[in-house]
Amino acid sequence: MTSTPNRTPKRAGARREAFAAAGFLASSYALLAVFVLVPLVAAFVVSLQQTDGFGAGEFVGAANYARLVEDPLFWRALVNTLLFTALVTPLSMLFGLIAAVLLNSALPARPLWRSLVILPMAVSGVATGLIGILVFDQNSGVLNNLIGFLGLPAIDWQSSPGPAFASIVIATVWWRTGLNMLIYLAGLQGLGPDLYEAARLDGANAFQRFRNVTVPLLGPTSFFLLVLNVIYSFQVFDLVFVLTGGGPGGATSVLVTYAYETGFVTRDQGYAASIGMVLFLFALTFAAAQWRASRTKDLVE
Repeated sequence: MTSTPNRTPKRAGARREAFAAAGFLASSYALLAVFVLVPLVAAFVVSLQQTDGFGAGEFVGAANYARLVEDPLFWRALVNTLLFTALVTPLSMLFGLIAAVLLNSALPARPLWRSLVILPMAVSGVATGLIGILVFDQNSGVLNNLIGFLGLPAIDWQSSPGPAFASIVIATVWWRTGLNMLIYLAGLQGLGPDLYEAARLDGANAFQRFRNVTVPLLGPTSFFLLVLNVIYSFQVFDLVFVLTGGGPGGATSVLVTYAYETGFVTRDQGYAASIGMVLFLFALTFAAAQWRASRTKDLVE
C-alpha cells in the first residue's frame, strides 16, 4: 500500500512566503497609494468643480472639459507640448546614443569625457533654466555676444517666437543627453563581442555594424528611453518657466505652464485640474500604446 505524500508543510511554506512577500510590498503599495493614487483621484474630483482653491467648490460636472474644446490657449499649449516632445525626444536620444558609442570605445581620457556629458544631470531644471538665461539672453547673453563677435546680427531669443522655442529645445536636449547616454552606455556594455566579431569577419564596416548590430540589440533600451523621454517632455515645466515663462505671447507655453498659470495666477483651479487630467491621459495613452507595440513585436519574434 503506497502512502500519499504529505503536502501540508509545502502549502504552509508557500503561504508563509506569500505573506512575507506581501509584507515587503505593502510599504511600496502604501507609498504609491498615498503619493500617486490619492492625489490623482483628488485632482479628478477637483476637475469636476468650479473652485479657486479656497473653500468648497461648486460641482459643474464635465463643464471644465467642455471649456477645453473651445479654449484656443489650451490648443496652442497642446501643440507646443507635442512639438516640444517631437523635437526633444529624438534629438536627446540620438545624441545620447552617439555619445554612448563614442565613450564606449577606447578614447583617450574617456572617464573625463563621460563625466562632462553626465554633468548636466546633476543640475536641476531651475538651475538649467538660469544657465540658459546666461547663454540665450538677447541683450547680454553669451551666444549673442559670440554672434556679434563674428559680425552676424543678434538673435531675439526672448522676443521672437521661433528663437524662444528653439532656446528651450536646445537647453533641454543639452540637459537630457547625459541621462540617455548613461542608459545607452549601460546597454552597450551588456552586449557581447561575438556578434561584432562575426559582422567584422563578414566584411561589415563600422557604420554597418552600428546599424545592423548595435541599434537592433539596443531596442529594449531605446524603448525604455522613448517612454521615459516622452513622459518627461509632456511634464516639462521648470526649465520653460524659468527660461521663457511661456512667452513671448504664449509661443513657448506648454500644458503644465498653462495649467500653472490657470491654477495659481487666475485661481481657476478646477479648470487647471482638468488640464492636468488631459495631460495624464496623453502620457498614459502613449505609454500603453508603446508597451502594446513592444509586446506585440516580442510575440511576433
